Amino acid sequence: MVAIKTHIPYVLGIAGWSGCGKTTLIEKLLPELAALGILVSVIKHTHHHVQFEPAGKDTSRFRAAGAGEVLLASPQGFALLHDGDQPLTELLARLVPVDLVLVEGFKMAAIPKIEVRRTDYPAIEDPHIIAIASDCSPDSSLPVFDLNQAAEIAAFIAASCHAGF
Repeated sequence: MVAIKTHIPYVLGIAGWSGCGKTTLIEKLLPELAALGILVSVIKHTHHHVQFEPAGKDTSRFRAAGAGEVLLASPQGFALLHDGDQPLTELLARLVPVDLVLVEGFKMAAIPKIEVRRTDYPAIEDPHIIAIASDCSPDSSLPVFDLNQAAEIAAFIAASCHAGF
């Protein structure tokens, strides 16, 4: 029997240009959100080639032999290996139930996003941006947070989760 998920998490993108600090912001937000009692998972999308296990090792041999997916398990955790780029909706469905999923990447996804904006980077034109975290003071009608104030950003995210974005 397959378990049916009944808990749908809030999904929030952290958007910005490469090198602007998206990963660092997420890293700072995670303990702040946990302190607020919010269970969080993260989905990171990359266009770079990622090699999970070198050619010739067991998992790559299984996939080369035709396995659709290979789940690699160890005492430290597990990784599910699946060929091909997956839509965000399919990846979200694979996660265990949490309150919030932060998404880095998937720039074109129609999900609410916080933009990480640095002084030397142009603004991102995306109608799904609901706030800006920045090291400058951009002129915007959206809420603007100091990029270094993770607790304030986490409080905004928590309020947004409760409001349903």
